[in-house]
Amino acid sequence: MTNSLINETSPYLLQHAKNPVNWYPWTQRSLDLAAAEDKPILLSIGYAACHWCHVMEHESFEDQATADIMNRHFVCIKVDREERPDLDKIYQTAYQMLNQKPGGWPLNMFLNPEDQVPFFGGTYFPPDSRHGMPPFKDVLQRIDDHFQQHREDLQQHKQQMMAAFTNIAENTSSSGAVNLVDEPLERAASSLQESFDSVHGGFGGAPKFPHPTNLERCLRHAYFCDNKHTAKTLLELCRFTLNKMSEGGFNDHIGGGFYRYSTDELWMIPHFEKMLYDNAQLIPIYLDAAISCDAQEMFAVANNTCAWVYREMQSAEGGYYSSLDADSEGEEGLFYIWQTDQIQKLVTPLQWKLLQSRYKLSGKANFEGQWHFHALKTIKAVAKENGLDEASVENEIAQANKELLQARASRIRPGLDDKVLTAWNGMMIGAMAQAGDVLGKPEYIHSAERSLAFIRRHLWDGNRLQVTARNGKSQLNAYLDDYVLLATGLFELLKVRWSTDDMQMLILLIESMLEHFEDKEFGGFFFTSNDHEQLLTRIKPDSDDAIPSGNGIAASLLLKIGHLLGEHRYLEAAEKTLRTLWNNINRYPVAHGSLLSALEAYLYPAEIIILRGEKRQLEIWRNLAMQYSHPDRVVLAIPSDAEQLPELLSSKTAPNDGVLAYPCKGTNCLPAISDLDDFNAYLNGIKD
Repeated sequence: MTNSLINETSPYLLQHAKNPVNWYPWTQRSLDLAAAEDKPILLSIGYAACHWCHVMEHESFEDQATADIMNRHFVCIKVDREERPDLDKIYQTAYQMLNQKPGGWPLNMFLNPEDQVPFFGGTYFPPDSRHGMPPFKDVLQRIDDHFQQHREDLQQHKQQMMAAFTNIAENTSSSGAVNLVDEPLERAASSLQESFDSVHGGFGGAPKFPHPTNLERCLRHAYFCDNKHTAKTLLELCRFTLNKMSEGGFNDHIGGGFYRYSTDELWMIPHFEKMLYDNAQLIPIYLDAAISCDAQEMFAVANNTCAWVYREMQSAEGGYYSSLDADSEGEEGLFYIWQTDQIQKLVTPLQWKLLQSRYKLSGKANFEGQWHFHALKTIKAVAKENGLDEASVENEIAQANKELLQARASRIRPGLDDKVLTAWNGMMIGAMAQAGDVLGKPEYIHSAERSLAFIRRHLWDGNRLQVTARNGKSQLNAYLDDYVLLATGLFELLKVRWSTDDMQMLILLIESMLEHFEDKEFGGFFFTSNDHEQLLTRIKPDSDDAIPSGNGIAASLLLKIGHLLGEHRYLEAAEKTLRTLWNNINRYPVAHGSLLSALEAYLYPAEIIILRGEKRQLEIWRNLAMQYSHPDRVVLAIPSDAEQLPELLSSKTAPNDGVLAYPCKGTNCLPAISDLDDFNAYLNGIKD
């Protein structure tokens, strides 16, 4: 027996297709049904890799008695938050209003049938009374009773809820004159230093998330600030945190890739799901920190993460998959953990000795009677303890990990959410392109190109994007994040190798974003397009969450491309975005890392170097430019034979012989440089 979810493509929705609950997808038909039957909507939002979503499904949604109550009193709608972040953003915000605390997944909200305004909500509900929480069946019955008996109260509540949403909208739509100054940058840096865990790294206590936008903010502020002590402190904060994360069980030492978060302050035992978007953000952070912090060990971490993506997270058609589940065989982490006798059978005596030394595989096991790898000693310490050189220790442990990875591959794997999401693919395209360039791994660049080719074939019609593709079906009107994250990934790929087709696509993405998402009156960008389904409210996202704010990414992108192409419309749209969101940025800077980066790009425009010439010589000049660390330097190497260039780029003509470099910063450009030594001197004269 199946319900209406059986015709969906989302793996998360399909997981619930055989529940006795009469689930519906979010469609106009299901909303009309609730209104016609005058039943409240039970909106349940989650995602395929969510452990507690699985727990609640098994305990409640697979239980016939619970399902009977749900089916009798509610129209039950299931939503994959990765396909419908528009709905998730609205109802997570509503949950915070109702409960005065952050939400999470699974999110279970109860909505009025006629207008979808929420009147009650929670996250995980247990099947019986537990930890001060009532049984889910009791919650359902109480909510139905309240709905039937207190309709006038619900109308008053609706007015309060909509007033709160209106207030949020007004806070992100300000037309008042403001001065865009760097003071929020300084306060954000101070806040991050105050919340830094100097013992274990990261920010705050358990559970610990990687917070890539915070780490990026530290790296960028260290470069741009004039206080050498502050810069040194921020760089050390980043190096310490990133090393703790990669040495800890938060990182998959055997197979590469980072998990969702650490359940403890030590970064030892993670929540074992692996998300594409987390790793897409962490790869560039490790690459940038390796250079900025002079921490060569971070290149290996980035490479191992890319290798995992390349090996396990890319489809044969090229699109990157969304996530790996935390669970396998019904148990969290089972795929990743070991018993010591399993390890000993697979490695040499020397390798076992070194693994014991590095990961302390003795005494009481660290995860439910088994071992999850968490490095307690550095390679240097292990080498000293065993009288070996570091290179030998690294080689032996690497060989041992290969054997363990091969053995692990024969286990029952965690569930794979194999849908391809445009926004997340955009992030990984940029990460793989950057990694391929920095690490000298052309296969990673090719991987990024394959993902882009998939998007061109399945998710892009030459003007508009769709959100998701799976099993040959593409669907859903794309969101702001899809446009800005794909455009940013495309720009990273262009910086690695030139493609006129990609440049034209980038411009089309920006133009479509301006046409369909920009708030023409106040500035900034809505999360949904002007031809999107009408929802409870139209949110203009400003603060970062698991993914950076679409407005922050949009503003940064518009500033760089605006200066690159001399397109004042882009520069004006970016400035209006910063001005309309300024009150929130200024009120709580540390929550707006991506908008702070845009503010930085506004105050300190990117250095742009256009190189024109024959391909082989062009690469020499480009490699020289990339030796000088600069977080905002844009170097585009455009071959002499490139055609159909945008107007300003076409004015940067190629010489008959050799290379010409055209350096600009903001709207100020210097004369073209034709001599390689002069170009080196120019680069040497810029702050490193």
